[in-house]
Amino acid sequence: MNTIRSLLPYFRRYRTGIAFGLTLVVLSNLFTVAAPRIVKLAVDALTAGDGQEVVLRYAIFLVVVAIVGGAIRYAMREILNGISRRIETDLRDDLFDHLLRLPPEFYDGWATGDLMSRATNDVQAIRMAAGPAVMYALNTATISVLAIGSMIWIDRSLTLLAMIPMVAIPPLVFGFGNQVQIRFTKIQEQFSEISAFAHENLSGTRIVKAYVQEKPQARRFADLNSRYRALNLSLARIWGLFHPSLGLCTGAGAVIALWFGGGQVIRGEMTIGDLVAFSFYLTLLMWPMVALGWVTNLFQRGAASMGRIRELFDTEPAIATPPRPSGLGQVAGRIEFRDVSFRYKGMDRDVLSNISFSIEPGQVAAIVGGTGSGKSTLAALIPRLRDVTGGQVLIDGVDVRDADLEELRQAVAFVPQEPFLFSTRLRANIEMRTNGRRPPSAETGSDGAGMNPLVATPRLTRAMEAAQLNKTLDILPEGIDTRLGERGVNLSGGQKQRATLARALYRDAPVLVLDDALSAVDFETEAAILAELRSYMAGRTSVIVSHRASSVRNADIIIVLQDGRVAQTGRHDQLMAAGGAYARLLHRQLAREELHSIEAVRRAGGARPRV
Repeated sequence: MNTIRSLLPYFRRYRTGIAFGLTLVVLSNLFTVAAPRIVKLAVDALTAGDGQEVVLRYAIFLVVVAIVGGAIRYAMREILNGISRRIETDLRDDLFDHLLRLPPEFYDGWATGDLMSRATNDVQAIRMAAGPAVMYALNTATISVLAIGSMIWIDRSLTLLAMIPMVAIPPLVFGFGNQVQIRFTKIQEQFSEISAFAHENLSGTRIVKAYVQEKPQARRFADLNSRYRALNLSLARIWGLFHPSLGLCTGAGAVIALWFGGGQVIRGEMTIGDLVAFSFYLTLLMWPMVALGWVTNLFQRGAASMGRIRELFDTEPAIATPPRPSGLGQVAGRIEFRDVSFRYKGMDRDVLSNISFSIEPGQVAAIVGGTGSGKSTLAALIPRLRDVTGGQVLIDGVDVRDADLEELRQAVAFVPQEPFLFSTRLRANIEMRTNGRRPPSAETGSDGAGMNPLVATPRLTRAMEAAQLNKTLDILPEGIDTRLGERGVNLSGGQKQRATLARALYRDAPVLVLDDALSAVDFETEAAILAELRSYMAGRTSVIVSHRASSVRNADIIIVLQDGRVAQTGRHDQLMAAGGAYARLLHRQLAREELHSIEAVRRAGGARPRV
């Protein structure tokens, strides 16, 4: 019942169709129970020696009943199964929309394969409970009532005797049903584990091969698969006991009916037609008894799956637009951190502590620091990918937690540390739809197709040139319309970073945040990109997180983080003159760059450069 209650909002959307479909279920059963009544009249007519014309008339009635009843059953299945498919689509859409609104930390604790299993297998199980299970539950209920009523009409005492074995059926259904739900929940959880393991290994196939882990990982997968098989066999054994138990009860009722009913016919207390009709009705009852197990199975599976889906729906987005958001208006780009602290869930100390600084509109700000100093965390606070645990992050004086989330993220173009590209055309990856629509300058089809390779709009061309991506197009088979593999696998690390940078620049946002977005780019290309960014982002605010000195040297303000705190702020020359954390960081990096340069020359067989 919890499954049905959870699905009520979806049922209400299609209540007219559902009501009509369920009415057809009842109507089809009226035709079903009419057939034995016609057979009884035909048999009694034959016994009485009536002419063939009478028997032929009953035969025609039977054909008409069968045709009309069959047409009604087809219509009810078409309507109710169609509605269950639409409910499945709506539920999966709502689930996907809900997952997209959950913050990054939610995904830190969930395996992708598990989420995929819930969005596919579990939603499918819920559809079976919402469609076929509901339809056949009403079908079995009405056919049972009509068949038992017809049996009572023929002979009440014989009906009571034939129904004695049926008393054992409800306890059987209840007991086996609980065992089915327990086992099915375990099966779904195991399937999620298999999906997660397969997804992880296929995504990391290069590591698996590089470390010769094919056989160990295959053994682990085989172990998971064996466990999945064992759970399914356990469920099959339950059903193997359940169905014969139901058959035993219904078979015992048939034996009683034939024994006592046959005696009544011999004594003249019942006509042969009555006994034939009674046997037909008893046979009709066997379907509800058997179907009861199947319907119970569907409901139990649906309940188990609905519990897994509700676990996701019950997770409310921790980061959302407030009920009455403050408008950002025309964003100038002033960013202020006021006594900001941040702590990851489950950690016992802050990653960022008492961070305070401001970036004026149009400035280029650099965030530097050692590994684990909190640079990426700080960058993620600006577009509110994570929420502060203390203090405020403000854009143009508006706390980002008070702003409309969509408006905020339209104003902040964010390039993450790890580039991500979708399995579609390069053009579509850069342009990216906004609210399901392409930007006005996009003149292509739904996936970026429809234009000649290497042909792009001026806005797109400018973004690609600034990201130094235009030269990459020469080596792609279809230029800007080349379809990329999963996660952009057919591009190098540097090309992927430049593509994600071009995506951010194409947004034309007033604030640009680069989270170590040029780490895989060579120094020469990086210098060219930074030079282009200076002109491209003129009058806009840029925040560059980097571990390279060359990336931050010309910034208007440099914020140095150390152990989650602001150690220094200032321009490059000021910080170098002052010494301290920035100077030490820079000297260590210059030493590393020199060693890398010497090593590169040595591998190339050249002479050591003068230093």
